[in-house]
Amino acid sequence: MCTPDPIRPATPSDLAAMNAMILRAKAHWGYDDAFMAAATEELTHNAEELGEDLVIWTGAVAVLGMAKLSVSGEMAQLDSLFIDPNGMGQGIGAALFRWAATRAHTQGAKVMRIDSDPFAEAFYLHMGATRVGEVPSGSIPDRLLPLLDYALDQPAKAPQS
Repeated sequence: MCTPDPIRPATPSDLAAMNAMILRAKAHWGYDDAFMAAATEELTHNAEELGEDLVIWTGAVAVLGMAKLSVSGEMAQLDSLFIDPNGMGQGIGAALFRWAATRAHTQGAKVMRIDSDPFAEAFYLHMGATRVGEVPSGSIPDRLLPLLDYALDQPAKAPQS
């Protein structure tokens, strides 16, 4: 029996579970209630964003990860990549990163840009991205986020066991 691919485009019926997973993933890093309230709107996805470039990783009974990509010419933007705390350390993030890099490359992008949460920067660096600066947070005034680029002419690193 063939197992279905756990990465698939999100559907309208996935939105509530996906958005709840994103908030759990963000809160996992110890952000307080005020921070989470300020960031919730920016973190929440809606039906207008659905399509081939917004995917989820589904487990047996839950959404365990998601990624959203946008491509414009030779530049791609990894808009979102979140892993449920229960799915961290299982290679889901690496698989979603590789999906985004492959999709961006097949659409003609040469670089994938990432506005990273500070807690996620080490993951992206491990995957082969390079820090190129900082970018203002979209929801928290005076907060700067690591800005990273990933050259799409290199293979994304496989997860280590």
